Amino acid sequence: MTLPALTGLTSLPAVEHPDLVAAPVAAALSRWPGAERIAVVEIDPELADTAAMSAAYDVPMAAGANCVLIAGKREGDERIAACLVRADTRADVNHTVKRLLDVRKPSFLPLERAVAESGMEYGGITPVGLPAGWRLLVDARVPEMELAVIGSGLRRSKLLVPGDLFALAPGAEVVEGLAG
Repeated sequence: MTLPALTGLTSLPAVEHPDLVAAPVAAALSRWPGAERIAVVEIDPELADTAAMSAAYDVPMAAGANCVLIAGKREGDERIAACLVRADTRADVNHTVKRLLDVRKPSFLPLERAVAESGMEYGGITPVGLPAGWRLLVDARVPEMELAVIGSGLRRSKLLVPGDLFALAPGAEVVEGLAG
């Protein structure tokens, strides 16, 4: 089997290189059916943000996928979801995510909490290996991507994931209209 690749970067099997991903990501990869099809590539950590990485490594924004963490409350019960959307779109937080979480006011999870509770670095947060109880909402366009470049939990690497694997990700909910 051929691993996904990006020109100029060395693709390695992600399941065989836990040193290149955050600990929760490595644990999740070991349980994800199809994870042997996922590659990890090392990048300059200063280029971890999607736009910078796309420009530096000549990766179209449409090949990237971003994970945003949204929280909200209903009757004192906090609900958190990771929303995976193509990098050239934005999650519809105020309508679709609000409705799916059934909360009054959704907002981005504060940076400090996102980092502390996910066990991942800012700029590398990924939908792979999130805490139990957090929902994973995947925009329906992501599984249609040939290849999605996502965070690895660390700023110094990225995962290259065949899009169809996101429909098989543990706990994933594929949602039409999650992003616009």
